[in-house]
Amino acid sequence: QVQLVESGGGLVQPGGSLRLSCVASGMFFSIYGMGWYRQAPGSQRELVAGITSGGITNYVDSVKGRFTISRENRNNTVFLQMTSLKPDETAVYYCNTRIGRSNYWGQGTQVTVSS
Repeated sequence: QVQLVESGGGLVQPGGSLRLSCVASGMFFSIYGMGWYRQAPGSQRELVAGITSGGITNYVDSVKGRFTISRENRNNTVFLQMTSLKPDETAVYYCNTRIGRSNYWGQGTQVTVSS
């Protein structure tokens, strides 16, 4: 059974940084792409960043140059390094992977950007 467990969220001041982690289990991690999504209150869930099994990355325009997605296959972990955070990036951040027709999500980690 695939499980994704996020950690690293918290309260940070505007302009601050956080590093999110997602540990995967129950899957052959290295052969699948991984993604980070976020969902703010009253908003739809949106893709923030993705990384392929080969390490190719993509980002939503609003985070380019500030966020970095990376993966550590030996530890079944995907990271999201976030810098220069803005108050409107307050959201629950979710880890995601797609295997065949199935979409898997973690429980999410809350990121709050506020002074």
